[in-house]
Amino acid sequence: MTFREATDRYLEETQKRSLDRDRDSLRFVAPYIGDLPLANVHMGTLQGFINERRKAGISSSTVKRDLSIIRRVLTLAARSWRNENGQPYLSCPPLFEMPDWEDAANPYPLDFEELERLLKALPGHLRTMSIFAANTGLREQGVCWLRWDWEVVVPELGTSIFITPWRKKVYGDGEWPGEKNKEDQLVVLNSTAKAIIEAQRQNRQANNPYVFPYRGKRITRLHNSAWKKAWRKAGLPVCDEYTRGPHNLKHTFGHRLRVAGVPLETRKKLLHHSNGDITTHYSPAGVAELLEAVEKIVNLKPVSILRRVI
Repeated sequence: MTFREATDRYLEETQKRSLDRDRDSLRFVAPYIGDLPLANVHMGTLQGFINERRKAGISSSTVKRDLSIIRRVLTLAARSWRNENGQPYLSCPPLFEMPDWEDAANPYPLDFEELERLLKALPGHLRTMSIFAANTGLREQGVCWLRWDWEVVVPELGTSIFITPWRKKVYGDGEWPGEKNKEDQLVVLNSTAKAIIEAQRQNRQANNPYVFPYRGKRITRLHNSAWKKAWRKAGLPVCDEYTRGPHNLKHTFGHRLRVAGVPLETRKKLLHHSNGDITTHYSPAGVAELLEAVEKIVNLKPVSILRRVI
């Protein structure tokens, strides 16, 4: 069996959310090892691929992911797949040495002044979505996909929450990918986020299922050209040392929770960090605890973020 044949079988039989990403990885490596027998696929024959990816400016973390998919295909050929004689296609999968070029970008939580500059530079619809993200910790796709039918009223507390489903689901305009850690995410609303929701509710277009539509349609991403332009206009770092995308709003939310003295366990729940002890069933008392925590960042006194000089 050649690696290309093994790739075809893997893509045909595998079901996972990131299969399209796996397909890209296997397509990139195909010119280097696609026609080789499986036994000839190892670090030596992959070195040209690794070198070219690095020369093209691809991060080592991305190359690690590419190699992990290659390793997965080889492992299946050795341990799961069998030929017509009942023999594995590969005797033993090779060991891979994962590259680390120490090029990983660091998150960039925004201090109060930086966030204010960014918000002023953003178009109105992106500004609203960004404020919501910075007050809920919801990731980019969660904000873009947020639907009214995900809202859950909590009458005991006189408020509502949103629960983003972990399962992927096909809607009329695309497929919600689901939550990455396969757990529903509870989105609680402090007074700032709640005010945004009520304003969006008042301006809701008939039969539009999305909380933050733009011109009647779902916004596919926050990290677009308008975001990038606003990031530069706000004077935020554009070097490779730091990430520059909307995920920094989630880091900003987490940083403010910590400054406000919110305990680590509560921060993990609010940031949707899986710890094996998160249930998909919530009580009003549990929601009240989270509401109290997120409200602490509303009137938080501005503090500086100390960073190493680049």
